Amino acid sequence: MDDGTSNRNEALERLLASINMHKHQFGEDTAHVEIHGNKVLGTHTLPGLSVESEEREDGVSVIIRLAAGVELEKPVYFCFGILPEQGMQRIEMDVLIEEGAKAEFVAHCTFPNARDVTHLMDAKIVLEKNASYRYFERHIHSPEGGLTVVPKAQVELKEGAFFSSEFELIKGRVGSIDIDYEVECGPKATMELISRISGKGNDKIRIREAGHLAGAYSKGLLASHIALRGDAVAEIFNDLRASAPYATGHVDCNEIVQDRARAKAVPVVQVEDPKAHVTHEAAIGSVDSKQLQTLMSRGLSEEQAVEMIIEGMLS
Repeated sequence: MDDGTSNRNEALERLLASINMHKHQFGEDTAHVEIHGNKVLGTHTLPGLSVESEEREDGVSVIIRLAAGVELEKPVYFCFGILPEQGMQRIEMDVLIEEGAKAEFVAHCTFPNARDVTHLMDAKIVLEKNASYRYFERHIHSPEGGLTVVPKAQVELKEGAFFSSEFELIKGRVGSIDIDYEVECGPKATMELISRISGKGNDKIRIREAGHLAGAYSKGLLASHIALRGDAVAEIFNDLRASAPYATGHVDCNEIVQDRARAKAVPVVQVEDPKAHVTHEAAIGSVDSKQLQTLMSRGLSEEQAVEMIIEGMLS
């Protein structure tokens, strides 16, 4: 009797195939979670790592706990997505990395056929003392750009914790994306928020990243690398505040604009302690003319040279 397992396995295979992966690629020593729409298709955990998921009427709740002192040797793989042309995915994620625990997470968000798809992610992340959490998120979108993507995260770092988040969207059309992350750093904690996005057509990109270096000797980096072509529009709001002695931070925004695209960067740095130090730099415009000339002198056409420069910035 078909209890739905075969359909679920088939859906899992198709979801992983969209990112050129297969479930048999994962060994028993690799944790992974797959969610299609608001259905959990697969979960595999390891000792010390707990993943509890609940399917709700309007989304999926995922609670992740990594026990104190546990260090995962291999990344935990997430695959979230919607394969049909239309759909809605809402994921609420609650993550606690306990004291001294360390893990790396690799997330693929795949919407290869989207024409009218919404992906909402709302995450609460807490890292206890000396915990480490690296998160890399890669989006694969359709060429039509029929997507609305809204990722939000509230992150709290205790003493000595390390948090790094990288967001990459360079394949397919962006559609509309609205990123909103906030990070609070305790003493000697380190945060990194890095985004690399390529927009074209009438894509709309909005990024708000805020970091508060509230603990002594805390460190922070907000970095955005954006390429815009056609009629794409981007607004980047980076806000880094240091209110403790010896806190240090840097804001870096680099945007290349082509055709009729438009970009705006609003870096805000605040220092509220005389022993803290925060810097920022922002560059918006066309490709660097010296780089362009150098590449063209080596035989590349202007179009090829521009593409190479953009690829280099986004890599």
